[in-house]
Amino acid sequence: MVRPVRPRKLAKVPFVELAEGRLQGVVSSGSDLARVYVSSIAAGSHDFSCSTNNNRPCGGLGGSSMCKHLRSLVDEAVIQYGLERVARYLKAESGDGDLAGALRGSKASAPAAGVFSRFLRHLSYLEVPGAAEPLPEMHWFPAMGAAN
Repeated sequence: MVRPVRPRKLAKVPFVELAEGRLQGVVSSGSDLARVYVSSIAAGSHDFSCSTNNNRPCGGLGGSSMCKHLRSLVDEAVIQYGLERVARYLKAESGDGDLAGALRGSKASAPAAGVFSRFLRHLSYLEVPGAAEPLPEMHWFPAMGAAN
């Protein structure tokens, strides 16, 4: 696990990851507390997708313009992983520091169910009471400080 470059607030973008050849995550709706969006940007092509957790398309998504959810995702990914790492993963230039503005993809379809499922799984760990014993489903992780 990589520590965040800077601490970030989780209210707007509670889940962000670099996985499956995409920057992807869950972004809270600005207008409805019960709605979230699953947003993603493909590495290389920079094609992007944004839809609600029940696969309704984002109304702010244009053919070649990103919505505010995608911009928030990029901003939070930079806070979490650092500008250089996110730009390298997406295969993008970040010369002036505006990574979202440098991405020139277009609207495309991307699977949202897997991302949302991982987000829900992460949320379930918040309900696990603190304990010194390892979690059974994570037994394959090495213990901290274990030598090989």
